[in-house]
Amino acid sequence: MNRIAVFADIQNIYYTVLERYNAHFNYTRFLEEVSANKTLVSATAYAIERDDEKQQKFQNILRRIGFDVKLKPFIQRADGTAKGDWDVGISLDMVELAPQVDEIVLASGDGDFTTVITKLKEEHKTYVKVYGVPGLTAITLIEACSLYVPIRLDLLLQIPKTW
Repeated sequence: MNRIAVFADIQNIYYTVLERYNAHFNYTRFLEEVSANKTLVSATAYAIERDDEKQQKFQNILRRIGFDVKLKPFIQRADGTAKGDWDVGISLDMVELAPQVDEIVLASGDGDFTTVITKLKEEHKTYVKVYGVPGLTAITLIEACSLYVPIRLDLLLQIPKTW
């Protein structure tokens, strides 16, 4: 069986799924789909830590379904803008786990991952599958990965009535 590592960019998936479908992503179904008939070496969800009860409940749900949850503090700048992405951390973890797995699965549409995916494929010969929202996933990311899987309605928790 193929050994896989799963990486979920929570902020990216949350906002793109909400924008495109007005719904929420079903992480349980996603993890079941990507790990079917495979050996799951690691599943990590990367989120921003806020002192918010709903966020903490969500993070506990992710832990219960099998994700290791990594948190980074939310940073509010003096000018009112915010900072809170995990791009470098996710990239480093992917490179670190690449020698231990046959396949990496990334849930994100962020084009910043294009360079690391290219490196994983070329230097480590890793198969990289990317799940992203159609129309909101960077073209460079789609072109760089081994397989792009558009997030479908059956991977949502709530299907909007307009569908």
